[in-house]
Amino acid sequence: MTWEWLVKIITNFWPMFLRGAGVTLLISIVGTIIGTIIGLLIGSVRTIPMPEKNVNDSLFSSKRLKRRFLKIVNGILSVYVEFFRGTPMIVQAMVIYYGSAMAFGIDMDRLTAAIFIVSINTGAYTAEIVRGGIISIDKGQFEAAHAIGMNHVKTMVNVIIPQVLRNILPAIGNEFVINIKDTSVLNVISVSELYFQTKSIAGNNYRYFEAFFVASILYFAMTFTVTRILRYFERKLDGPENFIMPGNQMQVERPEDAVRRNQNN
Repeated sequence: MTWEWLVKIITNFWPMFLRGAGVTLLISIVGTIIGTIIGLLIGSVRTIPMPEKNVNDSLFSSKRLKRRFLKIVNGILSVYVEFFRGTPMIVQAMVIYYGSAMAFGIDMDRLTAAIFIVSINTGAYTAEIVRGGIISIDKGQFEAAHAIGMNHVKTMVNVIIPQVLRNILPAIGNEFVINIKDTSVLNVISVSELYFQTKSIAGNNYRYFEAFFVASILYFAMTFTVTRILRYFERKLDGPENFIMPGNQMQVERPEDAVRRNQNN
């Protein structure tokens, strides 16, 4: 019977399931963190303002050289973003893992290759998320930061990026959840993640439904837990509903609370 086989598979192969889930989480966590860092760097670079054109500038003036340099860098980064957003991760895994060995003689460890693949794939998506988050920030904040002597790097680090991180946190969490599920495609390069382990268990017993039913429960448990944790951090970053000023203990009412109070009256 199905339930008997389900209990038998869980009892006999739970270490393999847990080992596969652990590898899946490791790849997803490290890949998402590195990919977010890549996305922050690329998004920050792609939003550097171009120097204004001036007909009086010489051919090798600093403004013209900076403008050309930024165009070249933006072109290279655009190719990277479009390529990795426009191709499936399973194809990227095959090209990077086997291509690096054939073209450059690099014998990559499978786990290292998996983290690298997830990281650069996530970086491409996160770069566009970050770029959109930076563009959404009011331009007056850039102008104010520049007015007090901050350059672009200081403005991004001290003023813009903290706000962007809060705004894009739900999107980063969504990328994290996607990475947990998409690690399953890495079985094509024999990475021992959850899908690969489940396929091995099912092949040994010819009980595919039971084995993959357990895997689906584990995938759901991981994604559900990650989602709840990220929502907890979102609420923490939002702060309390009402703020109390330390000096005079004045309670500041939020605009939505004032609207609700007026409606009740």
